[in-house]
Amino acid sequence: MATITDHEAQQIDSANETGRTPVVFIHGLWLLPSSWDRWAQAFEEAGYAALTPSWPDDPPTVEEARRNPEVFAKKTVGQVADHVLPLPISSLRSAMPVLGNPANRGRAVALTLDQFKYGWANALSDEEATQLHETYHVPAPGAPLFQAATANLNPWTEAKVNSKSPDRGPLLIISGEKDHTVPWAIANASFKKQRRNEGVTEINEVPNRGHALTIDSGWREVADTALAFVKRFI
Repeated sequence: MATITDHEAQQIDSANETGRTPVVFIHGLWLLPSSWDRWAQAFEEAGYAALTPSWPDDPPTVEEARRNPEVFAKKTVGQVADHVLPLPISSLRSAMPVLGNPANRGRAVALTLDQFKYGWANALSDEEATQLHETYHVPAPGAPLFQAATANLNPWTEAKVNSKSPDRGPLLIISGEKDHTVPWAIANASFKKQRRNEGVTEINEVPNRGHALTIDSGWREVADTALAFVKRFI
């Protein structure tokens, strides 16, 4: 199991010192913890203690991540889950830049601007899509996408989720209407599976938004939706 970073230790110590309710933000593929900075500030201002842990061996900056993409190679779902929480499963079409070449299982793969526009920024202007690609996008390990693509054929997959776990708290799934990477069909299927749980399970579709809805110019609307949900229970 990977050890926590100094930055993560500082966040934990700060959360413990304040006594505030902690909120943990886990980034997904092709991003770094810094993608949550604005969300973390918004939740801090609302009275929570925000933590933004990294995946194992995440570089501290986007620039360093692009210079050293090999640090992401071969990271699996299990390794990430051991360090933080399981990452969401991406749809196959948006993952084709990775899945299209079996050799990518052991590589770190970056998205071209056009691939990023299709998978993440299809609901945005070309100008904003380019700005987001330059600001946030980093290479990602191919292994988790191959694990996701074969999960239904592998009874021992690390990607499986116990949707009936009694330890699961309230769950809100937020979906972008125009999301190509995790479209409504996948988000709604996850909702239907998760509502088997005795805990609260809800889903919210944000109109005219794509997969970049947490980092684009409309991020605050999505953050406020999540914050309102959290406030109902904490």
